Amino acid sequence: LLLRAAARGVRVRMIIDDLLYDTDASFLQALDAHPNLEIRIYNPNLRAGKNLPATLINAMKDFRGVNQRMHNKTLIIDGDAVITGGRNVADEYFDFNTSYNFRDRDVLLLGGAVSQVQTSFDEFWNHALSVPIQNLLRPIAGKTATQLWVNLNHYSCDPNNIWPSVIKRITQVPEAFNSKVEQGVLRWVKDVIFVSDRPGKNEGTKGLKGRGYTTNALIDLIRQAKRSIVIQTPYLVTTELSHALFNQASRRGVQIDILTNSLATTDNVAAFRGYQRSREALIAAGVSLYEFRPDAAMRRSIMTSSLIRTMNELPIFGIHAKTMVVDGEILVVGTFNLDPRSAHLNTECIALIPDQMLSKEVLQVLRREMKPENSWRTTSSFNPDKEAALSLRFKAWLSWFVPTSLL
Repeated sequence: LLLRAAARGVRVRMIIDDLLYDTDASFLQALDAHPNLEIRIYNPNLRAGKNLPATLINAMKDFRGVNQRMHNKTLIIDGDAVITGGRNVADEYFDFNTSYNFRDRDVLLLGGAVSQVQTSFDEFWNHALSVPIQNLLRPIAGKTATQLWVNLNHYSCDPNNIWPSVIKRITQVPEAFNSKVEQGVLRWVKDVIFVSDRPGKNEGTKGLKGRGYTTNALIDLIRQAKRSIVIQTPYLVTTELSHALFNQASRRGVQIDILTNSLATTDNVAAFRGYQRSREALIAAGVSLYEFRPDAAMRRSIMTSSLIRTMNELPIFGIHAKTMVVDGEILVVGTFNLDPRSAHLNTECIALIPDQMLSKEVLQVLRREMKPENSWRTTSSFNPDKEAALSLRFKAWLSWFVPTSLL
């Protein structure tokens, strides 16, 4: 689809973080070989153009630099529309993984806020940390690129790889969009703010401390809360600062509810170990904790792919959405996990949406996810760790040595 867009004259630009792209680099080079398509790799100190010795040397020389990743997720179309939120581009984010899928959340932005996202993208694009892929890898011949284009096209036309039902839904997007407009689902909201960290966040900061714009924006929202804070985050690794913020809010009479993954649903056992360390402190700070169940009753109604609907036993469904609703009036959707990595290391982005109706709609979904058939309520006398497989409990125990600051 990207190649077809480039072929019809669309300028396609992609920034990919160096850590977690899961594809043969030759395909990225083939895409980049098209004159209308350009790829840049953010902070290429681990994979692109590196062998194992070079990666290890980089890790030893600049441990913090290696751990500083671009976690932003934005898709900008013609400078008119943006999709941003927690979702990465992989099977498990679109209900195509047969063993594990993510519950995620994105927001569609049209109009004024789009220019804010475009400005942020251009800042990352032009930053020295975003390196053209042709500067990192040996160039491939034009004939090879053409053959890879053909292979990609054949792959995308194979119904075993992209189901006809998906193609049908794509073709129905204009009709579906107009229907949403007629139903009043699309909300025009004033004063939407897109907040993004700067590339090279906290560059040169000693150790692993130092906040970004997103961190400060979220802290301000928590400090200003008057009635309620509801948070959904896949990873919940808190510090003395966050405990103090929640404690102060609780003392002001603010009800705080947080929904996160249980050990049975998490995809990051090390991060869950960090949550285990601070779980009691969160409860003591006045936070009501909920942990998502692997057998959540709502899975079948939410997983929409035709592949999933053919299966008798549903895959595990884990939380990946990063959402916060403050006082039932301000909705936050973005990439920020409630952990030190998002606070101090990774670049993140969030959309702040001041709208009661949208906040109410999202709150209804979050409350449903917190019900007993979907989540466990964790208290000082109960946690659901024993519901996880023994292998997961053992892995969590083995993760005791990972510093909280890296989680």
